[in-house]
Amino acid sequence: MKRHTQSRTVKSLLAASALLGGALAAPVQAANFNPADTSVQMFRWKWNDIAKECTNFLGPKGFGAVQISPPHASASLGTWWDIYQPVSFVSLKSNMGTEAEFQAMINTCHTAKVRIYADVVVNHLAAGSGTATDGSAWNSTSLTYPFFSSSDFHPNCDIAGGDYGSPGNRSNVINCRLSGLPDLKTESSYVRGQINTYLTKLINMGVDGLRFDAAKHIAAADMIAISNGITHTTKAGETLWVTQEVIPDSNVVRSDYYSAGGLNEFQYPFAIKAMFRNENGANISQVRTIMGTPGNWGGTWGFIPSDKASVFVNNWDTERNGSSLVASNFVSGATNDTNGTKRYDLANIFMLAWPYGSAQIHSGFRFSNYDQGPPSASPFDANGNPLINQSWDFIHRWSDIANMVAFRSTTSGEGVSNFTSGTGNQVAFSRGAKGWVAVNNDSSAWTGSFQTSLPAGTYCNVAHGLLAAGGASCTSDSVTVGSNGIATVTIPANGGSVVPAVALHINQKSSVTGGGGGGSCTTVDVKFRVANANTVVGQDVYVAGNRSELGNWTPTAGDKLTIEGSGANAAWSRTFQLPPQTAIQYKFMKYGVATVWESNQTTSSGNREATTPACGSTLTLDAGNFKF
Repeated sequence: MKRHTQSRTVKSLLAASALLGGALAAPVQAANFNPADTSVQMFRWKWNDIAKECTNFLGPKGFGAVQISPPHASASLGTWWDIYQPVSFVSLKSNMGTEAEFQAMINTCHTAKVRIYADVVVNHLAAGSGTATDGSAWNSTSLTYPFFSSSDFHPNCDIAGGDYGSPGNRSNVINCRLSGLPDLKTESSYVRGQINTYLTKLINMGVDGLRFDAAKHIAAADMIAISNGITHTTKAGETLWVTQEVIPDSNVVRSDYYSAGGLNEFQYPFAIKAMFRNENGANISQVRTIMGTPGNWGGTWGFIPSDKASVFVNNWDTERNGSSLVASNFVSGATNDTNGTKRYDLANIFMLAWPYGSAQIHSGFRFSNYDQGPPSASPFDANGNPLINQSWDFIHRWSDIANMVAFRSTTSGEGVSNFTSGTGNQVAFSRGAKGWVAVNNDSSAWTGSFQTSLPAGTYCNVAHGLLAAGGASCTSDSVTVGSNGIATVTIPANGGSVVPAVALHINQKSSVTGGGGGGSCTTVDVKFRVANANTVVGQDVYVAGNRSELGNWTPTAGDKLTIEGSGANAAWSRTFQLPPQTAIQYKFMKYGVATVWESNQTTSSGNREATTPACGSTLTLDAGNFKF
């Protein structure tokens, strides 16, 4: 797929994404790192600001790593893409800070238990001419660069068919200039030596992982040689994680690059966009067909193996070229997936719940022009408070997304079970006995009794809040799971102010039986409601169930509901007092002139099923229509 236009990539330069786990700097032991399940792209953040954020938020929140923008000396053009035009691999004076600030950031983030992954650009050098961020001069016409001469570049030729080449034109993709950028001769031992010296310096400073930009434009054999030329053990003793930007097209064989490291799986943001925007008939209920399932990844879209994939909803490039969902693109006429919808939030919640690849959140800045450079202002005010959703988007601090970092690490290694869909835009699934999630990307609410594999108890919905101090209550809504693993929830429609998702995991379970801060009790209020029973004069609606409070399946006068209006199809309802956190079965019936029970339901027993709430909570079982 072609991501950039020829005119934009000196502006739109390559993109890309995630890196996998990493390591840390000398004074800290590897065991002190957060789990490496989730990293965050801190696009164009300065080193000093990243260091502050590692200490104040990323470390305490459990992020495993930060992917930083390229640290080499580069062109300085006031655009977002100038950092992808390197001038010198020797100098680490960049648009984000000095070498000393870079080292201090690594040390600070490691102390906060956060790894550092570096985005590196070794396919090409800067186009045009000028003075770089370290003061050095370059000229692409004369091929004048620090430590390189004209013999270190491939001949000046264009990549036929745009940035990614025409089918069958693989040689041009590798050897010609990407959007006019002088192409390094990576088969040369001298060029490899310069690249490896640069990468080794980063690793020796404590960098824990490398993401190779534009790897598709480097021959796979050259990428393998470059990878083999560096140590793969970090200063902390962890394995160096490597990922490569190899965007799929009709002439690249992505598996050729596996020996050099993992890959950014661009099929992931492409598929997420299609499923959450309902493009070409796609929806999220099709995810298992599109991506495959644990142990059988691939699907109809040809996803690479999970252990080779780093995934993301968007990165700095895709949010500008229209190939992914976006949150920070405010260009006139562009679709923004946070305006009037929560699908961007839902996509990130889904990514962090779905066990494919190494997940990465994107956090950058808002823009209203495609070439717009990063804000000059700090992400923080004078008191150090984050300025969220102003110039910098701070997506990594959006609570519904940030809270899912712990969900992902808690459920690591678990498969997918209890996969359920309502409409095509509603899905729920378990992650073993450690987590359960449901997302509603539909315009209608979703109510149901869902099978989870969680132990019985009351759980905080981490899409909305966490355990309060002391662990006895939640800061927002909670969900009770019965002894049979059933949870009854209502998820609002997508389009309101509430993120329409429920996410539960075992590390956000109330420590008090009944939860919700309600203490102990003997009964809770459960309201039963049903409509459209088509009653006749002399006929009333009752509820009957498997408890004495519900007549033990033999209706009594005490089980009669109260009509809410008039007419044959008015709703009937009544509130009963039932024991807390108790699984129940029930049905509605018409009794009087003629007795009519509801027909079998869709549960295994043929009855309606639910679990009563914890102490301090109430439950409404709105059955909708009477089932004939």
